[in-house]
Amino acid sequence: MPELPEVEVCRLGIAPELEGALIRAVAIRVPKLRHDIPPLLREALPGCLIVAVRRRGKYLLIDCRRDGVEGTLIIHLGMSGNLRFVPPDLAPEKHDHFDLVLDRQILRFADPRRFGVVLWQPGPPSAVATHPLIAVLGVEPLSADFTVDGFYAAISRRKGPVKPILMDSHMVVGIGNIYASESLFRAGISPLRAANRISRLSYDVLFEAIRATLSDAIAAGGSSIRDYVHSDGGAGCFQIQAGVYDRAGEPCLRCGGVVRQVRQAGRSTYYCNACQH
Repeated sequence: MPELPEVEVCRLGIAPELEGALIRAVAIRVPKLRHDIPPLLREALPGCLIVAVRRRGKYLLIDCRRDGVEGTLIIHLGMSGNLRFVPPDLAPEKHDHFDLVLDRQILRFADPRRFGVVLWQPGPPSAVATHPLIAVLGVEPLSADFTVDGFYAAISRRKGPVKPILMDSHMVVGIGNIYASESLFRAGISPLRAANRISRLSYDVLFEAIRATLSDAIAAGGSSIRDYVHSDGGAGCFQIQAGVYDRAGEPCLRCGGVVRQVRQAGRSTYYCNACQH
């Protein structure tokens, strides 16, 4: 599933083409993805100027305006979705479910598994914060609102293993499976350790590891594990430089120990038992 770095890379790829563009038409080919696609988009979007392309967690937010009326298109890539620019005469394929038709090209949303989201929030850009899918999201880990004191206060009293807790989007958004494993590896903390049994000093190190891991992943174009590709069709390469993720049985790049794999909360966790404590 595309996580924060992949969605941010997508935003960076589409924003220069979308911001300032006029939406000429909309194509909706299926009535529902994870939620119903609002039919009103066929009337609400044509003629809209795209003012900005933002991200909140794993949601892309496309702010639109027409004749003083504002609204935000909310898109989630789901497990297998991607957005790409295509020529206006390119016929849609089986899994191409939604189009934004611009002057010289189309922004096309493909989603084979149909776990994505295309929704609409009327009102100014700030109104999207009240949408039920957005309102429950935690702090952005690369924003100024993410502080080491707040992070420590939110997580240090919880009794469960630290890695699944890091992935709780109600606390901090965007630390998905890959990036939780990699952040803990960089910080030298075992993913099996209870969150309330980790020292404040270690949390300081983990805080910086999270920010560095996500920043490095964005710089590398994200991680292309299965279906995820960029808006230009390219692939991310962060997984190539991963320290532990998907390296079970291989030597640890830091200490030479063996990378292990376990299941936590239904997801694969990778770690080095020798240097993560």
